Amino acid sequence: MKVGFVHLGCSKNLIDTEATIGLFKKHNFEIVAEEEKADIIVINTCGFIDSAKEEAINTILEMAEYKKKNCKYLIVMGCLVQRYYEELIKALPEVDLFIKIDEYDILWNKIENFIEKNKVIESNKQTSRKILEVPKMPMLTQEQFLDRTITTGKDYAYLKIGEGCSNKCTYCAIPYIRGPFVSRKKEDIIDEAKGLAKQGIKELIIIAQDTTKYGVDLYGESKLAELLEDISKINGIHWIRFLYSYPEGITDELIETVANNPKIANYFDIPIQHISNDILKRMNRRTSKKQIKELISKIRTKIPDVTLRTSLIVGFPGETKEQFAELLEFIKEIKFDKLGTFPYSREDGTPAAKLPNQIHGNTKKARYRQVMQQQQIISREKQVEKLDKEYEVLIENISFDKKYYIGRTIQDAPEIDGLVYIQNAKQENKIHQFERVKVTDISDYDVIGKIITKANAGRGDKKCKS
Repeated sequence: MKVGFVHLGCSKNLIDTEATIGLFKKHNFEIVAEEEKADIIVINTCGFIDSAKEEAINTILEMAEYKKKNCKYLIVMGCLVQRYYEELIKALPEVDLFIKIDEYDILWNKIENFIEKNKVIESNKQTSRKILEVPKMPMLTQEQFLDRTITTGKDYAYLKIGEGCSNKCTYCAIPYIRGPFVSRKKEDIIDEAKGLAKQGIKELIIIAQDTTKYGVDLYGESKLAELLEDISKINGIHWIRFLYSYPEGITDELIETVANNPKIANYFDIPIQHISNDILKRMNRRTSKKQIKELISKIRTKIPDVTLRTSLIVGFPGETKEQFAELLEFIKEIKFDKLGTFPYSREDGTPAAKLPNQIHGNTKKARYRQVMQQQQIISREKQVEKLDKEYEVLIENISFDKKYYIGRTIQDAPEIDGLVYIQNAKQENKIHQFERVKVTDISDYDVIGKIITKANAGRGDKKCKS
């Protein structure tokens, strides 16, 4: 039978999709890219915020239309299912099988029983709306991690080092969906990283809901810096970046590791969410405005060419005009290299959903636009600074018209950051290679450049040369 997959959501969810593809391939199913050719369609859903839930429901209904043609079975899994299992069973009879995250330890048993025996194993685990009652979720097995099918191409792959989150931010539903934070064993992570290197992967992107919490549950303290050092010793891995590092978990040791290890990107993704002390407290964040500013100053002092990314929430319940103005002024002062903003989403069961003074939707949208307009000015300034500088670039593709190679610097994360368009693409195939590129022109988020000399692939050169 032929199986088609639809993936929704974040990179952490993507690894679950890749593991499920690997399971089907291991059991001799054929994977197809076109839904109209599939006998089985599997949708891995996101259920993080309202827009993601809406997208998931619409996708399920769209894929259900294929059951009128070739598709025999529709399987839905992931975050939306974990959060709303009982409701979805009643609301979507078009779906043949729902699989919750807390059933991932019996993932194939559920699929096989349904396909081979036409038997649905109903979940006997109740979804809890109370955070203290949410158990740890079963992580994918080491075999599932090792057998997953990489869908991000030949150059980079995500490496999940933990599951769930224990931070309990008042606006966030992740702990209700994914449970408390659980670290993978270091030796298992290293084995997977070595396997990815053998497949030719050049860049590993280390992910978890909060990567700085890695190891605390297993070893009594954060082991992220140590893990990064160990991964950097693997032959074939040239670039390493880690995402989602909460500010309170960024230690001096971690900063020193990034500063001194040439394979690790000078790149910190720090979701601060706001800068008003009052709002940070109501968000149950564990840092203050003073601590955040001191951390940013320390990182920039230790790593002058660092790239700083952050994410913010505007329109949190009770956010006053003055508090929003404080956030806007902070953005102007700090000048983040990359910044993403989200209007606050009122999530079922979270403490923030019950807070008074919920902000009107139009106000949230207006504040979102103001932040992004301000950041666009900053981004343009940052782009101008790149002119005439040289960077090591990993070439990943070629433009449709064959005129440009397309790549990234170590300071640009795939999918979310800018690209490098390299002029004068010739017959010689440079895809999947490292090249030294001089920036000759810029756009709002991408740059255009030309190859200078062949980069020493694998040297992990993080510095730019004026």
